[in-house]
Amino acid sequence: MAVTEQGRAAAAGAARPAGDGGRVRALVPRALSVAMALAALYSAAIALVPPLRNLLRPVTFVVETAVFPVAPNLGYAVFLAILAGALARRKRAAHRVAAAVVALLVLGDLAVVLSASLMPDLVEEFGLTGQVVASQVNLAVAAAALGVLIATADEFFAPTRKASFRQALATLGGLLALSAAVGYGLVTLFPGTLRGEHHLAWVLERALGGAATFDAQRAGRPPSWVDLVIGLLSAVAVLAAFAVLFRSQRVRAELPPADEERLRALLATYGARDSLGYFATRRDRAAVFSPSGKAAVSYRVVAGVCLAGGDPIGDVEAWAPAIRAWLEEARRYGWAPAVIGPGETAALAYARAGLRVLELGDEAVIEVADFGLDGREMRGVRQAVNRVRRAGFTLRIRRHADVPAAEMREAVEHAAAWRDTRDERGFSMALSRLGDPADGDCVLVEAHDADGRPAGLLSFVPWGGDGLSLDLMRRDRDADNGLTEFMVAGLAAAAPDLGVKRISLNFAMFRAVFEGGARLGAGPVLRLWRWTLVFVSRWWQLESLYRANAKYRPRWVPRFLAFDDARDLPRVGLASVIAEGFLTAPRLPEPPWRLRRAGHATGTGWPSR
Repeated sequence: MAVTEQGRAAAAGAARPAGDGGRVRALVPRALSVAMALAALYSAAIALVPPLRNLLRPVTFVVETAVFPVAPNLGYAVFLAILAGALARRKRAAHRVAAAVVALLVLGDLAVVLSASLMPDLVEEFGLTGQVVASQVNLAVAAAALGVLIATADEFFAPTRKASFRQALATLGGLLALSAAVGYGLVTLFPGTLRGEHHLAWVLERALGGAATFDAQRAGRPPSWVDLVIGLLSAVAVLAAFAVLFRSQRVRAELPPADEERLRALLATYGARDSLGYFATRRDRAAVFSPSGKAAVSYRVVAGVCLAGGDPIGDVEAWAPAIRAWLEEARRYGWAPAVIGPGETAALAYARAGLRVLELGDEAVIEVADFGLDGREMRGVRQAVNRVRRAGFTLRIRRHADVPAAEMREAVEHAAAWRDTRDERGFSMALSRLGDPADGDCVLVEAHDADGRPAGLLSFVPWGGDGLSLDLMRRDRDADNGLTEFMVAGLAAAAPDLGVKRISLNFAMFRAVFEGGARLGAGPVLRLWRWTLVFVSRWWQLESLYRANAKYRPRWVPRFLAFDDARDLPRVGLASVIAEGFLTAPRLPEPPWRLRRAGHATGTGWPSR
């Protein structure tokens, strides 16, 4: 992982001890974030609902007078919402933006108060006493807020990318100019009651989100939908600009060879604990080790989420220091920590470290000693296996190290041809590198039809010294039904010769809901929840995956989701979907000068946003 000197310097702030005063200071980023979020919601509500805007006009006046400016404009609402999120993640750039906004308020109110004290007659003559009093109240509140921001500057330590401020200004300027141009065209075509000489000034005011007023005495306005369109375009401009500004420090999605060796050494000793442990050697993950080096947390940063997979690797006694080191890493850069797929013991360790835990589903594990095709419950699997065997299909099961290079290349080619997606999927339960020489202990299961043509394959990674965990499952789309059951049953039969006692298959999300909701006497809430999941399964195949595992009568092992804050759950869900390969994360285009400087070779890093 690429860690900057700036990030290391921030570690002191992230790890300092906190007394009572420190705990209060630590609450400032979240308090400011909540205040900005409320202002954003209010601004959006009065912008989208004109009747509500009129009804709440007195409330708006009080809020603007005594607290903070709010405006019926979507661009301004988006600005406040993004700023709120960045403040919650303790972004240093967000602190500077917030301090600059509050400082401008202080200067503006101070100018009004000083002018009123120097020219009291003018204040009296034009009836501006109320505005002066409002400015005095605003000045006191804004000055206090500015003092808090200055005093707690070291609470905002999460870095952003180099040159992000310059890039954000360029993005904002270009998109606001586009918003103004489109708005001017609309006002020209649909002026409403607005006179022609006021078109440009009005459009500029709306494009800037009401941040500036060029003519307070102007009368007339175009249709409200024109104002809404300009506000939406400005919102997009602000969203893009602040997305650029608040992007987190880039992290290379790679596992250095030295770290991979350390992980493999830990797996050699402690790998039997977790069936997902071997997936920590994915080379698009990073790893944080405990100070003793006896445990590590494997993770990738996706969509601003520091997403760990499975249990920590290594000695259980060293898990807690490894988890603390991982959490400090996430906090230092303003990432939301989350863990997908830890087992029960690891979930408890993450909960003790302060994360919240939800049960996500169950992993299907076949105990080889208990597996067989006899009995009524295995009738479906037995019939599928016999049908495929009678059709003349055969199996070949070998460790990867025993597969000749030419045959492995053919297997890789077939796996790619049978894949139903453009790229390999997976993060928590997939290796995504079939045929790598470093994975010689993996097991390859190949099925051939009666004519000797390849028809399907399975690949399993080692799970300690006596287990296997499913990595890859591929089959020819034209192959006979039941081929997968034929391969799984064949592997279970050959497992004793391989020294294998347990085989981990797929993960079934919400398995308990599917099973419990179908039972006689299930409650209405559980039945409704199951019905919802069955409906969603039309697109996500949740129920079919559960049934595909359940027919082997496996032992179900619960898996969990750990996260820091309930408000981060949508972002954690999005990051999980992106990491598993079901959704491609949108990326802001790199500036032309950066592409030229890099020779159009952008490297292997995943940008964290």
